[in-house]
Amino acid sequence: QVQLVESGGGLVQAGGSLRLSCAASGSIFSINAMGWYRQTPGKQRELVATIPSGGSTNYADSVKGRFTISTDNAKNTVDLQMNSLKPEDTAVYYCKVDARRNWYDYTTSYWGQGTQVTVSS
Repeated sequence: QVQLVESGGGLVQAGGSLRLSCAASGSIFSINAMGWYRQTPGKQRELVATIPSGGSTNYADSVKGRFTISTDNAKNTVDLQMNSLKPEDTAVYYCKVDARRNWYDYTTSYWGQGTQVTVSS
């Protein structure tokens, strides 16, 4: 199995910053992509930022210029630095990793448990 552990959520005032971290562990042969998504009550989960292995980053238009995604391939971690936070950034943030457990496996998506980010006005 592949386990994802997230940390770094919390309450912050508008204009502030938070850094989310996600560590993947377990039986991992390779990672194809890592990313962050978010969800608010009654809405679909939406992409925040992704970074494919060896590829360029992708950001939602609403966070471009404010959020930065980064990975440490040696540690299988993905971070999301969130600056200039707005109340509309309030959501549960989920880490997602697309990985293969063995060379013969298909790529599977794994999700973290979610971490709450609340931005007060």
